[in-house]
Amino acid sequence: MTDIWIAPEQLFDGERLHTGKALRLLDDQVVEIASATSAALPLKGCLTPGFVDLQVNGGGGVMLNDTPTRQAMTKVAAAHRRFGTVAILPTVITDAPDVLDRAAQAVIEAQGDQGILGLHIEGPHISYARRGTHNGRFIRDLDDRTMEVVARLRRRDVNVMITVAPEASTPQQISMLSSLGAIVSIGHTDADAETVEAAIAAGAKCATHLFNAMSPMTGRAPGAVGTVLNSNLCSGIICDGYHVDDRMIALALRARPKADLMFLVSDAMATVGGPDKFSLYGQEVHLCDGRLLNVEGNLAGAHITQAQGVARLVKHIGVSLESALRMAVTVPASVVRDAGLTELVGRKTQDLVVVSKDLSQIGLLADVTGSAMNENAAE
Repeated sequence: MTDIWIAPEQLFDGERLHTGKALRLLDDQVVEIASATSAALPLKGCLTPGFVDLQVNGGGGVMLNDTPTRQAMTKVAAAHRRFGTVAILPTVITDAPDVLDRAAQAVIEAQGDQGILGLHIEGPHISYARRGTHNGRFIRDLDDRTMEVVARLRRRDVNVMITVAPEASTPQQISMLSSLGAIVSIGHTDADAETVEAAIAAGAKCATHLFNAMSPMTGRAPGAVGTVLNSNLCSGIICDGYHVDDRMIALALRARPKADLMFLVSDAMATVGGPDKFSLYGQEVHLCDGRLLNVEGNLAGAHITQAQGVARLVKHIGVSLESALRMAVTVPASVVRDAGLTELVGRKTQDLVVVSKDLSQIGLLADVTGSAMNENAAE
């Protein structure tokens, strides 16, 4: 049995950033946190619970829409784990109804699998005008078929986030989804402020990738963007320098009525941990200078990890490391109502992450401690 204490330079416990703390590891599990002593093995960097991502379309060369299976979800989760994201909501985007049916069955089979939190259903109940890269021929209003899919998943206690445009659903439907325990997220919408406010009153709790695929904010019409900013909705945001200008992210963070309403999402596609191109709706999407572009030259998802999003928040936007980690761990964990994702004690070392001081390197604690122990023994 391995019984050691390790003392990282910084420790994020899911709530706050600390120095001078040490963790006791029994084999591959954290069992205690206390003040560091000279007996503890020093560890460079910041130790944190692994990142949580509630919008992951693909990874490792796999797109969930193309392969809506348990095996595909497992491969996507494994690809993101390499970059410090240990828990994901695999995301199925606008497509034919049978694709959603298959994704729902896959996530039921995947319950309990490492890193799979549930399913994010992003479309097809969205605005045609704000569809982005989603295929317009599959877009339709929210219907009984999708409602039954959500009900089926919730009967199995599967986490469900469903992105809908308020104009493609009714307040009654949103209320029903909410009563089922689904997380209703407003997105891909061209709705005005009053329509968005009605959806919030009906039970919507989140917004999907703020600024992207939303009616914009102007001085006389708040649109979806302004309404979300002024609300108590939690909102995902993509922080890759392409989807949203860094200055607008800074503005959004200042504009929210209270703390912990913003969380990072990657909106990652198959290229994360995979090849530099993939097929979406039968058309090639390729990676070009950090951006994923479709045949029309438009953005088609993102090529970024949560670790890179954290680094950008700190280095380019001026967010504190503690706040950035809350956006990548604490807030998304609260959205899916899983406090265990923010904890250190009781967690396996394969679910904890060490980030270098300059935020450029990341590794799972399971790997980093083995290397540190070997170096210490050599000395």
